[in-house]
Amino acid sequence: MTLHTSSGTARHADWRGLALAALGAIAFSGKAIIVKLAYRHGVDAVTLIMYRMLIALPLFLLLAWWAGRGQPALTARDRWAVLALGFSGYYLASQLDFMGLAYISASLERLILYLGPTIVMAISVLWFKRRVSGRQWAAAGLSYLGTVLVFGHEAADQGAHTALGAALVFGSAISYALYMVGSGEVVGRLGSLRLTGLASSVACGFCLLQFVLLKPLSAALVPAPVLWLSLLNATACTVAPVLMVMMAIERIGAPLTAQIGMIGPLSTIGMGIVLLGEPFTPLLLLGTALVMGGIWLLARWR
Repeated sequence: MTLHTSSGTARHADWRGLALAALGAIAFSGKAIIVKLAYRHGVDAVTLIMYRMLIALPLFLLLAWWAGRGQPALTARDRWAVLALGFSGYYLASQLDFMGLAYISASLERLILYLGPTIVMAISVLWFKRRVSGRQWAAAGLSYLGTVLVFGHEAADQGAHTALGAALVFGSAISYALYMVGSGEVVGRLGSLRLTGLASSVACGFCLLQFVLLKPLSAALVPAPVLWLSLLNATACTVAPVLMVMMAIERIGAPLTAQIGMIGPLSTIGMGIVLLGEPFTPLLLLGTALVMGGIWLLARWR
């Protein structure tokens, strides 16, 4: 009886983990849709990201406090690490991403960001001198081929601004990849939830300071839909998916969580078609399949 109960509990835990991973991936992918909807009301990236981080800041501070209960105080080394990681992984990456979304579709944005593992691999080769097999490079190349196909198709329709938008979003992917590479040692000391709360809080501070320095206070007067979209972005597409993915990793492990996260680009494409009226073409489907297939092979052949 005890064994049966334990097995049933484990199975339920697995299903909860799978559901959390899927919901987290979908929630993350909704961020681009919300940003594109907000841009229709004439707001710019600096103001939009300010509202997102202003609303998210109390939640991230609460997360940092909760995860840090009973833990040692931060050392000077930890504080500098959190400052650098918050700047790279959450402030700069978010700012570049929001700016890029002003010029490209949500679908292309998600595909470019999904190249993150290939950038991490390249950084590991250049920084840590790690060896990478030929088939890993081939898998990465497959993903870039898919992105280039979608980019080329969109550039033909939208013009030169597509290149600027793609470059900004790719810069966002590089910034977040640097965070991923640099956070490994810090996660071991602080824990993933505490680091996420602290680094995200730092990023919120950078975004608020940026708004104060670059914008007049009158710029904070935005249409009501922008405020509601920012609330949704900060909660459902920023804080909530962070927690869901972390809880999924605890239940089913990082590899399976990452595999389930592959539904992210598909959900972005689907929401982009339904909510934004973005076109769906066979070339977009082919490019998405190549990107996702390349990332899946890269993880499999690691």
